[in-house]
Amino acid sequence: MAITLPHIEDSNNTVYFPPAGHFETFQDDAHYEEKVREWGLSTTREVKKEFWYKEKTQQRLVTVKGYQTYGESGDFYTIIIEFQDGNLSCIHPAYLKEMQSPSFGKALAADFGDITSAPSEKASKKATEKSVEETKKSAENSKSDRSAAKKAKKEKQPALELPADKVHFTAKVKQLALSWNHFNEANDEVIILEDLIIQEDEPIEVGLGWCSHSKTLKKFELQPGESLEFDGKIVKKKLPKGKDCDEEFIIEEPVLYKVNNPSKIKKS
Repeated sequence: MAITLPHIEDSNNTVYFPPAGHFETFQDDAHYEEKVREWGLSTTREVKKEFWYKEKTQQRLVTVKGYQTYGESGDFYTIIIEFQDGNLSCIHPAYLKEMQSPSFGKALAADFGDITSAPSEKASKKATEKSVEETKKSAENSKSDRSAAKKAKKEKQPALELPADKVHFTAKVKQLALSWNHFNEANDEVIILEDLIIQEDEPIEVGLGWCSHSKTLKKFELQPGESLEFDGKIVKKKLPKGKDCDEEFIIEEPVLYKVNNPSKIKKS
C-alpha cells in the first residue's frame, strides 16, 4: 500500500537551518536556470520553480532563493530554500534532489516508523543529521578526488590573485566541450576560453578558462577562434572532463579557472 505524505504547511514540525551571513542570489532567470540545472534539480524544458521538502509527516513546497559556496576553490554549494511561511533554511543540493523522488517519502516513513504518530524531536533531528551528513560526505569525496588527481599529475600552476568582484575580460573561444556534472550525472555543455585576460589597471593573464554554455551564450553561436569581451566573476575551479563523449568535445589539458555568469558579451 502506497504511503502518501499529507500536503500540510506546519512550520512547528520543521527544523530550520537559516543561512549564516551573506548568500548569493540569482541575477536573472537565465542564471537561476543555469544553477538549478547544474545541481540536477530540474531536467525538464521548463525549469522548475518549486520543489518538495519532505519530512516525517508532511511535505512542504519551497523555492530556491540563492546559494553559498565553500571550500578552497568555492566549488561546493549549500542552497538556500524559502518555505511558504517565509522561513529560510540551508540544504545540500543533492539532498533536496533526493527529496524530489517519489520513493523518498516511503524511505523516510520506513526510517521513522508509523507516520500517523506524532512527530518527535528525535525524528526531526535524525532528518537534519542526514542532510548534514550528505553535505560532509560530498565535500570529503570531492576533496579526496582532487587530492588523488593532484598527486597523480603533480601539476604546478602559478598562483593567481583572483579578484572577488565582477571584472572585465577579453578572451578567445578555443573550443566547445562537454564536462561531467556529478549532481545530475550527465555531461554539460561548456566553452573553453584561451588567452583569457582580466582587464584591470594591471591586466592579469589567466590563460585557459571555461564557462557554462548558457542560453545567453548560445544566442551568440560562438565558434573557435572568435574573440570576445565580457564581464563576469572568476573562481579557481577545475574543469571536470566529460564522460562517454566524442574526443572533439574533451579537452586534455587542465583548465583550472571558471568564469561565472558572463554578461555584456561582445564579439570583437
